[in-house]
Amino acid sequence: MTDHRLELARIRAITLDLDDTLWPVWPTIERAQAALVAWLAPQAPRAAALADNRSAHLATRQTVLAAHPEIAHDLGAQRLYILRHMLTQAGEDPALAEPGFAVFHEARQRVELFDDALPALTALAERYPVVALSNGNADVTRIGIGHHFRAAVSAAQVGVGKPDARIFHAGADAAGVRAEEVLHIGDDPTLDGHGALVAGMQFAWINRLGAPWPPGTQAV
Repeated sequence: MTDHRLELARIRAITLDLDDTLWPVWPTIERAQAALVAWLAPQAPRAAALADNRSAHLATRQTVLAAHPEIAHDLGAQRLYILRHMLTQAGEDPALAEPGFAVFHEARQRVELFDDALPALTALAERYPVVALSNGNADVTRIGIGHHFRAAVSAAQVGVGKPDARIFHAGADAAGVRAEEVLHIGDDPTLDGHGALVAGMQFAWINRLGAPWPPGTQAV
């Protein structure tokens, strides 16, 4: 891997990934899914059992995406469609999908920040405009850190997710700068790293696990 030093003088704004960059995502998702199952069980026990079964969830997701490829970039829409499909499959009321998703989405905002995340975010926001850039549906305002961000850009809003250059360019636009003036920070070498570099940004990798850079991915 080639060692590219950051050109600090070029940086006029930061775009920042959220899940697994500021907080661990899977514990959050597991708690949100448990909240959904607990809410669903008294009203739709068969669908609740499906929702609590990871294999059933993955199989239903494949079915939903095959029928609705237009929501491949929108994780919130996927969860809503999956829940509606499970309710229908279980012979229970599909109208429960919307309030059920609301339960999940509310619990999904109860994140536990990494110890270094808030001090780093505070320091960055004091110096640069910071834009949240995520494929997920975390809401920085509901989480309680929205005041650190100039804006929040999601795949659901833009219509494409990382690593597509268009979502990175949307982040630069939200910050009011050119892509080459942005430093993107994230944990995923492909979605964040390769995507940012192709979009013309600089990239800083949050590598909490000390993993090697994936072969075949554009180096940083």
